[in-house]
Amino acid sequence: MTIDLGMPEAPAVLAPRRRTRQLDVGGVGVGSDHPVSVQSMTTTLTSDINATLQQIAELTAAGCDIVRVAVPSADDAEALPAIAKKSNIPVIADIHFQPKYVFAAIDAGCAAVRVNPGNIKKFDDKVGEIAKAAKDAGTPIRIGVNAGSLEPSIMAKYGKATPEALVESALWEASLFSEHDFHDIKISVKHHDPVTMVRAYELLAEQCDYPLHLGVTEAGPTFQGTIKSATAFGALLSRGIGDTIRVSLSAPPIEEVRVGLSILESLNLRPRKLEIVSCPSCGRAQVDVYKLADEVTAGLEGMEVPLRVAVMGCVVNGPGEARDADLGVASGNGKGQIFVKGEVIKTVPEAQIVETLIEEAMRLAEEAGSDEELAGGVAGGAPTVTVG
Repeated sequence: MTIDLGMPEAPAVLAPRRRTRQLDVGGVGVGSDHPVSVQSMTTTLTSDINATLQQIAELTAAGCDIVRVAVPSADDAEALPAIAKKSNIPVIADIHFQPKYVFAAIDAGCAAVRVNPGNIKKFDDKVGEIAKAAKDAGTPIRIGVNAGSLEPSIMAKYGKATPEALVESALWEASLFSEHDFHDIKISVKHHDPVTMVRAYELLAEQCDYPLHLGVTEAGPTFQGTIKSATAFGALLSRGIGDTIRVSLSAPPIEEVRVGLSILESLNLRPRKLEIVSCPSCGRAQVDVYKLADEVTAGLEGMEVPLRVAVMGCVVNGPGEARDADLGVASGNGKGQIFVKGEVIKTVPEAQIVETLIEEAMRLAEEAGSDEELAGGVAGGAPTVTVG
């Protein structure tokens, strides 16, 4: 028997997107009319074309939408045409110090160019030429301001990289381009401190309608960087601020993509795929929840079908969570009740729980096939698997 508690359904997203201008970055739309995109940056020498393309292929397979490559030398600039042509996702050239490489990137067919106002020598007197070249080629520009590389004049005015300093720097450079009737711009104002970063983007969102690229710069190793990025991105994206993201980690770039996608999925800004819901365990647990969750996760690794699987370890929250998932188990007393779509289909010994869940998940995935029934499971996305 189902009791209607009269509670409203959870919203698909927490807030509507902030309205922005729209950009075309090599076929990927960036702006409020398009999904929030995930970016990363290669760690290879850009001049090593094969190694760079290999890493781009790995990032593409992981779900990366846009990739950035560093261009600190003439050799790197010479490699750009081949990389831009052969990459399966849009390539952004990351330019510091040398305005001439901006022109090289545009000529090479890069999908966009990133420039850092604080690091471009004699940049301002080249804005007109850059704006014309970018406009003629249809190449957007990202004005990327970092706390560690603000212009001397801005640092002298504010004393440090405050939110106001970051925003003033970015909007000043954007204004130089707009004077030349160039508006295909997105902006980032990155800082290593999530609170400073969030406030900077709040101020920026109030003062312009350019698309915003979110990032916590120098976020740190995987665990720390994930926490910082999730905190900052969640604070902004939940209020509709942000159009493309890059999670900066001291880790292989594929990890940046995985974390970025997970953040978007958690906010229903991307359709969810496999989701494992599992309880944290406590003194009530009568089974080894950690072991069950790990084994189910490993057994379903790589599943693309949107499926929520719940692994629960006691009779308090277990039945409710398992019933609410596409597939789940409520465990206790050495056995587990297996739920599929809210109904108990069988009870199995603890030793058979993992095997049974994996079998049922594979069956559900096969049934889904081209059928889109599962696609409506979670707001904007997919059913999930909960372990608890």
